[in-house]
Amino acid sequence: MTDLVPGTGTVHWVGAGLSTGSGLAALCEHTDGVRLWHRTADRAAEALDRLGLTGRAEPLAYTLDALTDRLAPGDVVVSMLPASEHAALLAACVSRRAHFACSSYVSDAVLEQVPAAGAAGLVVLTEAGLDPGIDHLFAHSLVARARRAIGDDTAASYRLTSYCGGVPAVPNDFRYRFSWAPFGVLNALRSPARYVEDGIETVVGRPWEATREHLVDGETFEVYPNRDSVPFIEQYELPRAWKPQTFVRGTLRLDGWLRAWDTVFERLRKDDDAGIAALAQELAAAHPTTDTDRDRVVLAVSLEVRVPGSGAGDGGDAGDQAGGAGNGTVWSGSYLLDLEGDEEESAMARCVSRPLALGVRHILDGSLAPGLSRAAETAPRSEEWLRELADQGLEFTLRVGG
Repeated sequence: MTDLVPGTGTVHWVGAGLSTGSGLAALCEHTDGVRLWHRTADRAAEALDRLGLTGRAEPLAYTLDALTDRLAPGDVVVSMLPASEHAALLAACVSRRAHFACSSYVSDAVLEQVPAAGAAGLVVLTEAGLDPGIDHLFAHSLVARARRAIGDDTAASYRLTSYCGGVPAVPNDFRYRFSWAPFGVLNALRSPARYVEDGIETVVGRPWEATREHLVDGETFEVYPNRDSVPFIEQYELPRAWKPQTFVRGTLRLDGWLRAWDTVFERLRKDDDAGIAALAQELAAAHPTTDTDRDRVVLAVSLEVRVPGSGAGDGGDAGDQAGGAGNGTVWSGSYLLDLEGDEEESAMARCVSRPLALGVRHILDGSLAPGLSRAAETAPRSEEWLRELADQGLEFTLRVGG
């Protein structure tokens, strides 16, 4: 196995947009080698001032060449830039033997460079934010608990749903608050979604057309599938003896969102790329994010496993035992994160930046192996991350019952 390039303690945080928050402050507590790269040095300095970090990180003007010139073996580059720019950043990291981290889904362009990065002793950390990120941790934890209760070789069926959304803390007529660029939100809605429903793989070309009501802790939301859920069945290590009745990872919106966005959907159906770009600008102007707005993040992940007949396999921890049902045995568990932003920080910035910063700390302490990591990729590591995030004040609840 290739030896890991030891971390230097220098972290290059690239970009200071809406998702940069207290995670950056946590890194400044951990190391004195943080550099914040933004459009200009002045903008970087303003961002540090807003976060109360003036003098604790170095503000720098970002260009790829300027960043590359400052990289040393063992540095860590954290990309808060759009996903389309990650591949170029990773290439610079590989050339200078620096580690790479981001909160975005791993792209094909990034995957192509993972073998070279791993061979060079570098960590490529992806999907280490909120969604993707904390949702992975929740799912790994639930699946591991269910496996202990049911047993891997027991024939069973299951329903796993994972829904996440950033919404306004005080509902508005638009039923939404932009926590990332409107153009990105619209493009996500234009991307087909694949998931499992009624035991059958299903593809929907316009995800919003699969919107349905979803109850979370007594509150009604609207949810729809997002991207390709199916590969995560293997990633979450669900036993092959268990058959999915429902497996969907998706987006959560306030009740009434579908109707409020009706005119947006009309444009999505008929406009070309230029029209969608124009629509994004119109939405940004009509629904700006202001300093007085307060956002809310809701992440709800649940798993239900049903075993026909009687008996639930080989047992497990007392809190993970499956309970009896008239037509078989059911194990159920759920995680809920429901957080509102405050005057110091948005909920989205907190939930994205803190797990990402935690992952960077694990790169620096040498506990992540060279090659690709998607947040914590095993149940034991997920439990460690969840304990650490809870210790840092990120609140969530776990419920397990038969």
